[in-house]
Amino acid sequence: MNTQVIQFVRRGEIVTLHDVPPTRTLLELLREDMNCTGTKEGCNEGDCGACTVVLGEADGDGHIKYSAVNSCIRLAHSVNGLALWTVEDLAAPDGTLHPAQQSLAQCHGSQCGFCTPGFVMSLFGMYQNHVCRGEAVTRALAQEELSGNLCRCTGYRPILDAAQQMAQLPPVSVDETQLLPKLELLAQKGRGLEANSSYISPKTLTALLSARAAHPDAQIVAGCTDVGLWVNKLHMQFETVLDVSRVQELRRIEDYPNHIAIGAAVTLSDAFAALVADRPQLHTFATRFAGLPVRNAGTLGGNVANGSPIGDTMPLLIALGAHVVLMSEKNGQVGHREFPLEQLYTGYRKNVMAADEVLAWIKVPKAASGEPNADLESQKPASDGSVNVMRVYKISKRFEDDISAVCLALNLYLRDGKVASASIGAGGVAATPVRAAQTEAALVGQPWTQATVQDAIAVLRGEFAPISDMRASAAYRVQVLGNLLQRFWLESRGVQSINLESFTLEGEPA
Repeated sequence: MNTQVIQFVRRGEIVTLHDVPPTRTLLELLREDMNCTGTKEGCNEGDCGACTVVLGEADGDGHIKYSAVNSCIRLAHSVNGLALWTVEDLAAPDGTLHPAQQSLAQCHGSQCGFCTPGFVMSLFGMYQNHVCRGEAVTRALAQEELSGNLCRCTGYRPILDAAQQMAQLPPVSVDETQLLPKLELLAQKGRGLEANSSYISPKTLTALLSARAAHPDAQIVAGCTDVGLWVNKLHMQFETVLDVSRVQELRRIEDYPNHIAIGAAVTLSDAFAALVADRPQLHTFATRFAGLPVRNAGTLGGNVANGSPIGDTMPLLIALGAHVVLMSEKNGQVGHREFPLEQLYTGYRKNVMAADEVLAWIKVPKAASGEPNADLESQKPASDGSVNVMRVYKISKRFEDDISAVCLALNLYLRDGKVASASIGAGGVAATPVRAAQTEAALVGQPWTQATVQDAIAVLRGEFAPISDMRASAAYRVQVLGNLLQRFWLESRGVQSINLESFTLEGEPA
C-alpha cells in the first residue's frame, strides 16, 4: 500500500508523518500515534464533541479561517496542508491558560471533565473567529456554536457564561503572520497523484475527474461525517480513498442572476450561510442541522450524494427546485448532465451516478421578489402579482444536534387567493428524500383555504408509507406530516402561536 506523507502545522512547526493508512482517523492518529490523549474519544460518531479539535487554513484574504471539527470521524490524511490545534496546544509555555480555558475554570464549567477538552476547543474556535475580530459573543451565538458539544454533568449555563466572558480576559491570539507562510509552503509542495496511491486528494476539477475515471471503485469522501461512521462502527476499510474536499472549483459558491451554484465540496456551514443570505427565514433550520463541528466538516455535495432518506438538506433543496450537475471524463473529454435533485435517487442510498461520475454542483434558484418573508401580511407581491410563503420544518427528539424523524419543506406561490404553484420536499417518510407530487397537485389551482388544506392533508398522509424505527413509528410520521401542513396553513394566515381553547374542532379560529 502506497500511503502518502501527511504534513500539517502544529505549535508553529511543520509536522511530517509517514505510512498512515487511508482510513485511519485523526483521533486515532492523535491519541495512538502522537500520544495526544487530551483529545477524548466519546461516542466515536461525531455526536458528543469530546474529540473536538480546531483546523486552520488560509482564507485567501491574508487571514486564517478556524473550524472546530470532530476528529473521531475525520480521516487523518484530510488535515494535510492545514494547521491543527488540540487542547494541549492552547496554554502558554509558562502554563498561563488560554482565555477559553481560564473562563471555563472561573465559571465552574466542568465537573467530571471528560467533555471539557471538546468544549475548550469549540470555545477556542469561537474566540479566534469572533473575539479576536472584535465581535461580541452573544448568548445566542454561544448556544449555536456549542450545539455540537454535549455535557451530562455540568449543565450548560456555566459553559455559556464562559463563552461570553472570554473577551473580558487578557487577549491572546494566534500569530497568523508566522503561520500563513508555513501554510503557503505546504500548499506549494502539494501532493502527487501517483497511480497506486491509496489516498488521492486532487486540487483541480480536471485532476478529480481523471482520478475518478482511473479509480471508479475508490471511496469518495469529503468531510467524512458519514463515511467516518462506516470506518468506526462498521469497521469498513477502503483500498483507495478519493478526497474531493481540496478541489478548488468545487469549493466555490458562484452567484448568478437567477441561481446560486454551490460546489459539492463547500462545507455545510458555508452552504447554509449562502442559502440564509438569500432566504433569512432559513437561519433556524440551518442551525439545527447537526452541530457546528459537523457542519464545518460535512459538505452539501456529500449530504446530497449520500442520499440518506433522513438527510435534512434534500427536502429543502427539492422544495426550492434545486438541480444537480454530474461530471465525468471519458477519453479526455469532459461531460456533464443536469437534472432536478429528486431525480438523482433510485432507491435507499442508491442513485443514477455512473462509476466514473462525480457530483459537482448544486444549483439553487434564488429567492423571487416575493421572498424572504416573515408572514404574508408583511410581504410584497412578486412581479407577477404572486406572493411566496416558504417554510421548512424539522421534527426530532432534541432541538439541536439530532437526526430528523420527519422533515418537511413547503414552497408555495399564491395569486388572487389561489395556489399558483407548489413545491414540497419530504424526508424520513420513504426510502429516499422525495417530492410530494400528489400533494402539490392537490393544492395547485385551488383556493388557499382551510378546506383546501384539509383535503391536501389527507393526500399528504396517504402519499407515503413510512417505516417505524428508533426515531418514530410509522403512524407518528403519517400524523406529523398532516400536522405540519396544518401548521404551515396557520402560519400563512399570520398565526404565530396557538391557544387551543380559541379553536374549534375544525381548526378555524372561534
